[in-house]
Parts: sequence; C-alpha cells; structure tokens
Amino acid sequence: MEQPTTADTDPVRVLETSGPDYRRAFGLFLAGTDEKPRTHARLSDIAMTLPHRRVLLDLGAGDGRTTAHLARYFDRTIAVEPSAAMRERLAAACPDALVLPEPLERAAPPGPGDLVHLSHVLYYVPEPDWLPTATRALGWTAPGGALLIVLQNPDSPCMRMAAHFTGVRYDLRPLLDRLRAEHPSHDYALETLVLHYRTPHLAEAVDVAEFMVNVADLAALDARPTRGAVAAYVQQHFARPDGGYAIGHTQDMLIVRRARE
Repeated sequence: MEQPTTADTDPVRVLETSGPDYRRAFGLFLAGTDEKPRTHARLSDIAMTLPHRRVLLDLGAGDGRTTAHLARYFDRTIAVEPSAAMRERLAAACPDALVLPEPLERAAPPGPGDLVHLSHVLYYVPEPDWLPTATRALGWTAPGGALLIVLQNPDSPCMRMAAHFTGVRYDLRPLLDRLRAEHPSHDYALETLVLHYRTPHLAEAVDVAEFMVNVADLAALDARPTRGAVAAYVQQHFARPDGGYAIGHTQDMLIVRRARE
C-alpha cells in the first residue's frame, strides 16, 4: 500500500485572499468553471428588466470581473471592497467606479442603486447578522430596483464537501423567509444555477477542493482536514469515467425586486 506523504498528512491550508496560494487556487477555479459565463448571462437578463439603470452598487466586489460586466449596463458604478489586494484589481477592472474601502457594516454609499449585488459575501458574515446585512442592502436599493444575493446552494456537491469536512453549511432559504415576513411589499424569487468546475488533473482538482472548503471558520476548527483526506474525497466523489474530475458548485440567487413607491 502506498504510504502517505508529508503533504497527504498536512492539514488543508487556510487561504488568505491577499496571499499567493489563494490567488493560484482561485485562478485554477476560474479557468475550469463555467460560472462566469452562465452567471453573467443571467445578470445581464436581470439588468435589462430594470426600469432604471442609473447606478450599480456592488457590495463586496472582489477583483471586479463581475462588476465590470455589470457596469456596462449602468450610468454609474459604486463598489464596496474592504480588501486592499482586491481593490487594486478592482480598480484595474473598473477604473471609472467609485470604490469604497470600508467593511460592509460601515459602508455609506452616496445614494441608492438600481441594482444592488451582494455575491458570495455572506460566507464572511455571522449568520445572526445575515438579516441585518440584507436589510441594509435592501435599504440601499432604489424603488423599482433589485437586490441580488448570491450564495452556494446548500445541497451542491461543493457545499456537501465543505459540510463533510467542516460542518459548515450555508442556506439562503431561511433568509428569504425572514425578509419576506418583514418586507412583504416586495417581490421575491430564489433561482438556482447549476455550475461545474472541470479539470483533467487530480492535483488541480485537489487544490480547487481545498479552496472550496476554505469556509470562514476553517482556522477555528480544532482539527482541520488533511489534504490527503480531501484528495480521497475528490477521487471518490468527483472522478469522471474519462479520467478527469468535475466538481458541481450550484449556486442560489435570491432576487428581491423592491416595490415602486
């Protein structure tokens, strides 16, 4: 039997968004996923249905790829991004955007957005604060505009893997119910986009899987999973008959269309 190597027995790394390991893993993920074209196409459809497209407000804009895609539909773009490393890339992708460096809970946009985009941000917000965060974002949404909240689907293969190793599971459905109960005058919809990351290489699949299990509480776990355990999980659950690997990472999009006043 093959003996485990040091890398097999090492715990998975905690990837800092400003570090090279995160950038490499994220780059591998982006190169192999169909997320951007499929998500961008749906975002374009939503943007075109808005009665006004004056201001895009992107909360947690990251490196600006999606911000740049959406910005073409709006007269003005405002982005909130507290990470200095991400702001540098955001500025290159969206040179005309107003970028606010404060954390979301301290941000003060100068005006409402006709589209407010809160994508893959709630992972970093304690769950008791999800409703206040979403309520604040809804307050920044112009009458007749839309708030979009995007998160991993709780039953996606990616999320099942994260829950297997960390116990963490995210779910937008309770937030939808609470928002609807507190703000019944708006229209609500929860959509699902089926997405996949694919690669022919096991090593790359394991690096991306490590990236996917980097939930916000990973560093606080008593014992992080080993890379060997993650590699075994990838082999068992994501190997394809053609010899490659495919990791589903279906995501949910909560769409709140604010009532016109």
